[in-house]
Amino acid sequence: MNEAALLYYGGGTLLFFFWVYGIAAFVRDVRGRYLPALRRYRRGREEQRAEADRREEREEREQQLY
Repeated sequence: MNEAALLYYGGGTLLFFFWVYGIAAFVRDVRGRYLPALRRYRRGREEQRAEADRREEREEREQQLY
């Protein structure tokens, strides 16, 4: 095997390693940072909707009392 082929395959292997590492880091970031943030956002939106529903029901009851 000549030196050019060794350099070609060695460089390809090195680039493949960093490519795979980048994909793994992206998956780790998504699972550790973005999914929890998305869950918190959705939970907050649900709480806001529930609070708005409770407020509307309270106002409706107050209107019925008068």
